[in-house]
Amino acid sequence: HVRLVESGGGLVQAGGSLRLSCLASGNMLSANTIAWYRQAPGKQREMVARITIAGATNTADSVKGRFTISKDNARNTVYLQMYSLKPEDTAVYYCNTDPWSNHWGQGTQVAVSS
Repeated sequence: HVRLVESGGGLVQAGGSLRLSCLASGNMLSANTIAWYRQAPGKQREMVARITIAGATNTADSVKGRFTISKDNARNTVYLQMYSLKPEDTAVYYCNTDPWSNHWGQGTQVAVSS
């Protein structure tokens, strides 16, 4: 299977920006869809964005207009560019396939202060 490793999280003030990276240990083309998920404390995991092999994207309403998902096949990397961050964006962010598999990574923490 393709292992995915997240990075790029951190602490940022409201209105700030971060770019998350999801590095695949193998070729991403073996997966039909790669998605970013997040889980805030005490809340269920939710999908925030996804991208297909062909490059088609979907973004959750809660982050639409602020988050953009993209990929670089040559670098085996999927990105999540986040602008205008809000405190409610605070969560651990994970990348996985869609449908998701049981092979969850450590995730990367995003904390947005008010």
